[in-house]
Amino acid sequence: MTTVTMNISLTEDLKVFVDERVKARSYSSTSEYMRDLVRRDEERAQEERFKALVEEGLASGPAGDWDDLREAFLTESGVTASGQRAA
Repeated sequence: MTTVTMNISLTEDLKVFVDERVKARSYSSTSEYMRDLVRRDEERAQEERFKALVEEGLASGPAGDWDDLREAFLTESGVTASGQRAA
């Protein structure tokens, strides 16, 4: 994976905080710490998206009877109940 360089500006207080976190959590560098923060934020964003999709699904109401939905899907996709493509 290719890496790129980004520059950030921090207040002195934030720089001290970051340096302390790097030491306290045994990160090998500030870059490693920042990558970990970004990955964790990315995971949170994915969790938020998943929760939003679940909420959207719940709000959409009941989908209907499973057997009816399955039959309609199979018919639309041209697949028979045995899993074979209809001729």
